[in-house]
Amino acid sequence: QLRLVESGGGLVQPGGSLRLSCAASGFTLDNNAVGWFRQAPGKEREGISCISSSGENTYFVDSVKGRFTISRDNAKNTVYLQMNSLKPDDTGIYFCARNRDVFCPTRGEYDYWGQGTQVTVSS
Repeated sequence: QLRLVESGGGLVQPGGSLRLSCAASGFTLDNNAVGWFRQAPGKEREGISCISSSGENTYFVDSVKGRFTISRDNAKNTVYLQMNSLKPDDTGIYFCARNRDVFCPTRGEYDYWGQGTQVTVSS
């Protein structure tokens, strides 16, 4: 079965940290850019970060720059999103997705999506 599985979400206080993981099964991510998306309550899903297949290029939306980092371990077929200095506005469901392209950022199609992991930032 081809799928992406996110993990690492949870409840955290403002200023805290979480590390999300995106693990692929049934296929490899070596030749694909991977993106992270967030859907806040009542809002549309937005792309917040991506990483190229090599890991050399990354992208962050302005609202998370300087607080989030993205990395990948192709040997483990996993991409990570390290989130620091979390704010209540970071609350939402976080999804990862595989892009058909190797580049980041890219206008390529995201063809496989995970089911999402909930992140709640609240005191």
